Amino acid sequence: MDYARIRAVAEELSALPNAGKVEISDGTIVMMMSPSGTHELVAFRLRRQLDPQLPEGLVAHTGGDVEDPSLGILRRPDLVVLPEAAMDTPNPFHPRDVSLAAEIVSPSNHANDYAQKMRDYPALGIPVYLLIDPRKGTVAVMSDPGPGPDGPPRYRTRHDGVFGDKVSVGPWTVDTSEFPEYHS
Repeated sequence: MDYARIRAVAEELSALPNAGKVEISDGTIVMMMSPSGTHELVAFRLRRQLDPQLPEGLVAHTGGDVEDPSLGILRRPDLVVLPEAAMDTPNPFHPRDVSLAAEIVSPSNHANDYAQKMRDYPALGIPVYLLIDPRKGTVAVMSDPGPGPDGPPRYRTRHDGVFGDKVSVGPWTVDTSEFPEYHS
């Protein structure tokens, strides 16, 4: 099935009640449940930390699709940093406008964040990918997207941390001690 048809089906699915997030990767529609309160709290605290560090014109936004139809990828990161002007579009955000994509790992679909998005975000050319995992109390910052040894793009730099660390995320600093772990 071509991307335009897959995209149309994804649109239909996202219009269903309680559809949650609908994404496309590798010719497959990925549907996720609506995030938990803890998940949303981590996204909120991340945004609150980034906002005062961003230069005029850049914003941290907890919503919005990022799409490159030529690659067949539609993603909805938990948080993006991009120019405010790039938000003035009827279309999804273009990946070239995104400086940071952040994901908060969900308890039920962690492979999507660790595997598929680890492949999709460097393919989209997103310079920095922040992966926050409240299941384990860990963070990973990936950067420097480029060709991997086997050809497909990948992040060539990775820094890992644990909740409680202050981590560099591109030009910004994030204090992960503000992030709660999921409740058991």
